[in-house]
Amino acid sequence: MRILIHWFITAVALVVAAWLVPGIRVEREAWTVFAGMAIILGLVNAIVRPILAFLSCPLIVLTLGLFVLVINGLTLWLAASIAVRWFHVGFYIDGFFPAFLGAMIVSIVSVILTAILAPKRPGQQ
Repeated sequence: MRILIHWFITAVALVVAAWLVPGIRVEREAWTVFAGMAIILGLVNAIVRPILAFLSCPLIVLTLGLFVLVINGLTLWLAASIAVRWFHVGFYIDGFFPAFLGAMIVSIVSVILTAILAPKRPGQQ
């Protein structure tokens, strides 16, 4: 149940990012596009993001963690590219800067919605 809530939160965050950022385009306004993109983004974040974080660890330390924002933008851009090329999902990002802004919006919306909607685990405050 918890994974479905996080999947829904990611899909809603992607809707907000596509609505706010001019460089993020959606081929058609359907929940299937955002749902598919949320799944692909989750897989990219689970597989590729730890590798990128490990390889760029010195940059993360040097920038006091700000380089993680660049990694978030790259993973969103990569997920959109995978979605379009391999799965023919109509979620397009026109460059790194829209991906960077979109990743920031997805992160902020996800944190807010997780605080509101996600149930607490036993032992959590």
